[in-house]
Amino acid sequence: MNDSDPFASPLRVPTATRPLLGLTILMVEDSRYACEAMRLLCLRSGARIRRADCLKSARRHLQIYRPSVLIADLGLPDGSGADLIEELAHTTPRVGVILGTSGDEFGEDTAIAAGADGFLAKPITSLAVFQSAILSKIPADRHPSGPRVLRDEIIDPDPIAYQDDMAHVADVLTDTCDGKTLDYVAQFVGGVARSASDTVLANAARDLAEARATGAPVATDAARVAGLIQERLERRKAI
Repeated sequence: MNDSDPFASPLRVPTATRPLLGLTILMVEDSRYACEAMRLLCLRSGARIRRADCLKSARRHLQIYRPSVLIADLGLPDGSGADLIEELAHTTPRVGVILGTSGDEFGEDTAIAAGADGFLAKPITSLAVFQSAILSKIPADRHPSGPRVLRDEIIDPDPIAYQDDMAHVADVLTDTCDGKTLDYVAQFVGGVARSASDTVLANAARDLAEARATGAPVATDAARVAGLIQERLERRKAI
């Protein structure tokens, strides 16, 4: 499981309070809000983090170095994270730990079927759950010696990252609004809104996804999502 990141510092020994010291985590995630949560989780755990916001970017990262752990969101702007998981699960040398993540109720089944070692359900906010998901998959010699300090700390990302996600979706809807784009918007907005406990927006995204899935008219649902996003961007301007 040696990290082959050419920019990494010498291997550090994990400790009871920072059990992931020495690991590099590549987070393949398009949401800045989700990445901010992951950054804080890694910071408190001792792990280094690198981010790729799409499949293309992730593959560029992997041409340069091999992370200790890869966490791939299943819904990405240029395809499914499950495709990357399946690809890496059969690549030699293999990434030590491959985890899928999603807010979709069927996400775990999809990730495991693709070859993931485990799954992290969104929102990923519990420090204890995050550390356990990784430690349970790595060799014992990469664990801290002695008892581990279990801190059930809940991570609260910066709200500005949520606003950045809203701006991203607004740009996507401005560029194009075909069926594929609406599917991506519904998935992305739904996951981010649930992570931020934005129930109104999460419900609107769910309704849009259901309309797309059933072939029902989507104009009203798409306009509702777009309007709610603009409301949240206006709040940012007010601040």
